[in-house]
Amino acid sequence: MPERTHIAVLGAGAWGTALANLAARNAAKVHLWAHDATHVAEMAATGVNARRLPGVPLAFNIVPTASLEDVANADVILLAVPAQAVRETANALIEIVAPGVPLIVCAKGIERATGLFLSDVMAEVLPAHPQAVLSGPSFAEDVAKTLPTAVTLAAADDATAEALAATLAAPWFRLYHSRDIRGVEIGGAAKNVLAIASGIAAGRGLGASAGAALIARGFAELSRFGRAFGADIATLAGLSGLGDLVLTCSSGQSRNFALGLALGRGADVATATSDGKLTEGVFTSGVLVDLAHQKNIDMPICEAVDAVLAERISIDAAIEALLARPRKAEFIGARSDER
Repeated sequence: MPERTHIAVLGAGAWGTALANLAARNAAKVHLWAHDATHVAEMAATGVNARRLPGVPLAFNIVPTASLEDVANADVILLAVPAQAVRETANALIEIVAPGVPLIVCAKGIERATGLFLSDVMAEVLPAHPQAVLSGPSFAEDVAKTLPTAVTLAAADDATAEALAATLAAPWFRLYHSRDIRGVEIGGAAKNVLAIASGIAAGRGLGASAGAALIARGFAELSRFGRAFGADIATLAGLSGLGDLVLTCSSGQSRNFALGLALGRGADVATATSDGKLTEGVFTSGVLVDLAHQKNIDMPICEAVDAVLAERISIDAAIEALLARPRKAEFIGARSDER
């Protein structure tokens, strides 16, 4: 794969901006695309994404843009748009980007309208492009502050994954590569729903013991779901699975945890989601549960979160129902009769 000289990051949220600064270390030029022309003008004038990542200067070779035509000659493209906007963004690239340009999905979710994983959306819309997925325990603010972070980049073959990882590598940003695209993206999607549950438990004051139990049993649900959809159990136990789950379920920096925290403290769903911040777990919960039902996968915590978000059940009733489930043996391994 040739040396990267022009990288495009689509999506100027906090994560997209942090990734653009990383890419700028290894590229001659980085285009940072946002759909809002006013937002782009602000970044160009100030050299800072004050809306999404305040206090972090953009690298000198980052060029904010509102025109996708500017990314036409990019050597690699990172999609850091919201998960539900991946298809729309990919469609907009069909007539712009030449075949063969690698595409890295940096969003975490499942397409609600179709039940497709994001790599499948990309393969459907842009089949002539190598696909990759980036996920793992990483807060944009930590990466932007050059705090040590490790994530996983998955592609169809090791050579592609290694080459793409090199475009973002930094002394504080360690990338492991993988061929398990499905496992990496399932971990990133499911952990957001489970983080809402953890936030609810914290907001209700259920204690550290309950918090630990939620993470452990949440990981069991994530593992069952992942194996049913072809993921490698080792991937699920790695950075993009268990690692991201632990981070997202234990920090107020997580928007999903923060949303759950607000709900647990008594806010209704409309109020808890009224700040305009993207909370991917809200959009993922329903489709995750639907996919689980299709394969008869038991995911009681995720089902409870979905029911609470849809206001079909109260938080107290959801907690009572989870605690009242029949006593069963605990199987964490790869056994088919795991409960």
